[in-house]
Amino acid sequence: MSPGRSLFRRIAMPVSLAASAALAAPLALQASSHREAPRITERPKVDGTDFYVFRSYEPGRAAFVTFVANYIPLQDPYGGPNYFALDPKARYEIKIDNDGDAREDITFRFRFRNERKNIALDIGPAGQTQSVAVPVINVGQIMAGDTSALNVIESYSVDVIRGHESRRIRNADTGASRFEKPVDNIGMKSLPDYEAYAAARSYDIRIPGCHDGRMFVGQRKDPFVVNLGEVFDLVNVTNPLGPVNDEADDLADKNVTSLILELPISCVTSRRGRVIGAWTTASLPKPGEDDEWVQVSRLSNPLVNELVIGLKDKDRFNGSQPRHDGQFATYVTHPTLPAILEILFGAAGVKAPTLFPRADLVAAFLTGVSGLNDNGSVAEMIRLNTGTPPKPAGAQNNLGVIGGDVAGFPNGRRPGDDVVDIALRVVMGVLLPPAVAPSGQLPFTDGALVDASHFASTFPYLRTPIPGSPNDTP
Repeated sequence: MSPGRSLFRRIAMPVSLAASAALAAPLALQASSHREAPRITERPKVDGTDFYVFRSYEPGRAAFVTFVANYIPLQDPYGGPNYFALDPKARYEIKIDNDGDAREDITFRFRFRNERKNIALDIGPAGQTQSVAVPVINVGQIMAGDTSALNVIESYSVDVIRGHESRRIRNADTGASRFEKPVDNIGMKSLPDYEAYAAARSYDIRIPGCHDGRMFVGQRKDPFVVNLGEVFDLVNVTNPLGPVNDEADDLADKNVTSLILELPISCVTSRRGRVIGAWTTASLPKPGEDDEWVQVSRLSNPLVNELVIGLKDKDRFNGSQPRHDGQFATYVTHPTLPAILEILFGAAGVKAPTLFPRADLVAAFLTGVSGLNDNGSVAEMIRLNTGTPPKPAGAQNNLGVIGGDVAGFPNGRRPGDDVVDIALRVVMGVLLPPAVAPSGQLPFTDGALVDASHFASTFPYLRTPIPGSPNDTP
C-alpha cells in the first residue's frame, strides 16, 4: 500500500465519527468546469474551466506557489475572426484563505480592457478613395517586438485586496500598472513565433506587501485531459478497468485562457500555519447596478460540479461562497456517481461503497487530510500545505496522494495530476476498507493519460496554444 493511501486510510474511519457534527458547519463542493452548469453555458467568457495550486517545481523556485485559473472552455484554435478575449465588464479573481475560516484573506482581482485601434485602409481610385475599417483583428504579421499590425490590444490590471485595502500590482521592470495580454494564437502566418511573442508578455511583478513574483495571462493549450465524450455518454469507455492510455483526450485540440500567478510562499501564508485554501471566481455587474456584483462562476477542486452536484443546484452552487455551502452537504456524504457506475457496470460485478456518510470524501474534499493539509475549516477548496516539498517533474506520480506522492492532488493540484482517474477511484472507495467498498481497489480509468511530461517544467508550465492554422504557407 502506498504511503499516501495509508495516510488517507488512517483518517477515513475516524472522520466518519465526526461527520455528522462537521456537516452542521459550512460545507462546499467545487468542480472542474467545462460548461458544468446550465446558466454558465450562456456566458463562456466568465466560465472557469480548471484551477491549479502547487509548489513551484521549476528548479530554484521552491519558495513560490503557482496559481493557474483557466477560463473560456473548449476554444477551437481556428475560432476567428474575433477569437477569445476576456470580458472587460467582468471581475476575475483568485482568492486565498490562509487562516482556516473559509473566507478569503487575500484576493487577486483581474480587470481587462480591449482597445480597438480601428485600422483602416484607403479603398478606391484617386478622387473616390474611402478610408474603410478592416474586419479582422490583424492586418499583418505580429512579432514579439512589433505589434503594429494588431487591430485589438487587450490589456489588464491586477489588484491585491486584503480586507478593505486594495493596491495595484506593478511591472517590476518598468513600474507600469497595466500589462499587455498576448493575442490568441491566430496562426503561423500571423504569428510565426508565438512562443517568443507570448514569452515577452510574461512579467516579473512587484506585489504590494510581498516580495516579487511572476505573472502570465494569455491563451494556452488546455491542460485538462479527459475522454470527455465517452465519460458523459454513460461512461461509454471501451474498458473502464483497462489501460490508462488507450483512449482519446477529447481536449487535445482545444485551448483555454489562463491567469497564472507565481507568488512567494511568504506572501500567501499567515501565522496560523502553512496550509492555504484557494478558489477562483468570476463576477458580472448586477443588471442596472454597476457598483454591485453577481458571482456567476466559482471553481476549486476538479470534477465535482459535473459529477457530484445535482442538476437542480449547479447554478446555485456557482454563485455560492465556501462558508455558506452546508446546503450542498448531501451531495458529498451520499454521492450518486457510485450508484450510477453500479447501474452501468453492475453486470460486471461493480459495487458502490456502502459506508454512509462518506467520511473519505469529506476528508478528501471538505476538510483536508489530517496531518497533511487540513486547516481547521469544513469547506471545499483546493488546500495546499506549502511546507510539503515539491517534486521535480520527472519524479511526480500522476495519481498524487493515492499514488504515494504527497506533493500532488488533493494536496494542491499540479498540471500533471490525473484527476479524472483519481476522482473515479476515490469516489468508488479506494480509500475505504474492502468490507464497505467491494470495488474500491479496482483501477478505474477514463483511458486518457496525463502526467508531468505533458507540460513544461518551467513557468508558466502550460504549453503554447495550438495555432489556428498549422503553417505559414500563403
